[in-house]
Amino acid sequence: MSVQPLAYRLRPSTLNDIIGQKHLVAEGKTLHRMVTAERLASMILFGPPGTGKTSMATALAKSLQLPYKTLNAVTDKKKDMEIVVEEAKMHGQMVLILDEVHRLDKAKQDFLLPHLESNRLTMIGCTTSNPYHSINPAIRSRCHLFELHRLEERDMEEAIQKALANKEEGLGNINIKLTEEALHHFAKSANGDMRAALNGLELAAFSTPENEKGVVFIDLDTAEECMQKKSFSHDKDGDAHYDVLSAFQKSIRGSDVNAALHYLARLIEAGDLDSISRRLVVIAYEDIGLANPQAGPRALAAVEAAERLGFPEARIPLAASVTELALSPKSNSSYKALDSALSDIRNGNSGEVPIHLKDSHYKGAGKLGRGNEYKYPHNYPNAWVDQQYLPDILKKKSYYEPKSTGKFEQALKQVYDKINQQKS
Repeated sequence: MSVQPLAYRLRPSTLNDIIGQKHLVAEGKTLHRMVTAERLASMILFGPPGTGKTSMATALAKSLQLPYKTLNAVTDKKKDMEIVVEEAKMHGQMVLILDEVHRLDKAKQDFLLPHLESNRLTMIGCTTSNPYHSINPAIRSRCHLFELHRLEERDMEEAIQKALANKEEGLGNINIKLTEEALHHFAKSANGDMRAALNGLELAAFSTPENEKGVVFIDLDTAEECMQKKSFSHDKDGDAHYDVLSAFQKSIRGSDVNAALHYLARLIEAGDLDSISRRLVVIAYEDIGLANPQAGPRALAAVEAAERLGFPEARIPLAASVTELALSPKSNSSYKALDSALSDIRNGNSGEVPIHLKDSHYKGAGKLGRGNEYKYPHNYPNAWVDQQYLPDILKKKSYYEPKSTGKFEQALKQVYDKINQQKS
């Protein structure tokens, strides 16, 4: 019996053997077209762990019968890459499968670039990181970018069934009886990570004794025991984490309380109270704003309570805050108005402060005309008087556009509209 893990032994030999990722490998899709045309280009495959990035890279090279070498950008040295380039000169073309490609240092990048340019070396980089965040632009611009998606349950079940039937590299020589419940659990609890599902299956197969009939019986209890560490997958430092945070805020902004609570649960399960806290306070002011001004102080109070309580109790004030924010009226008018003002400033549209608004609290200011014509609003009815406050070049500018969501901003809008009507 091979000592190599089941997931490694079952790596696909051709593109047709790949399970899932139909958006890339189905007939007519990009990678299928490359193989058909026998024109393999340098690329970066990125996606969550266990989605088959290295397997796909290997299958691409094998499908075109191209020589290939697999290196790791972290552990392998520049000298190892030099050896691959020398082999490429001998063969005419060589595929370099480079795991952890986002960890390439500058010396290795500088060495690889001319060989990628000449296409003597075809690189297939594999990474769990978003290449737009982590890959050097010089490398990225010379590669096609392909995203691999987390596998669906039906894909996982197909892979498990193939592993059970494969007598050469799989578990087909063992008389295994896998219940439907166990099959579903392996497929579901791996959370789209085929490597995890196959490793769990292999552990169950070799750790479960045969019964009196010589059958290795794998039921739900066994599957749960062997997959217990994969019941939830969330890397606080990975791209998936930022995707969840993004979905969390967008669900609250979109007033979908159920989705918001779902993503809150994922963030809680990951134990990331800091990110939850920051995001809630931002949401309260960015998305709720003047439509419900008390949402900000209440979100901050919920965050402070959660930080004092810690998990698991912290989930209680967080749930209350998320529910309120999701179902609150929404307004981004105040910060959008400021952004518009900032845009004017940054584009040079600032102008001179009107002379009647300039500081007059120093000797000689009056002789210079500073503040002489300023009208003190409290000396007029309703503490308002018509006078110019913006610089001349912007005096007709309007930044704030009030919304009619929420009673508070509706009241502000009435005041704002009345002031605008009274202006000369």
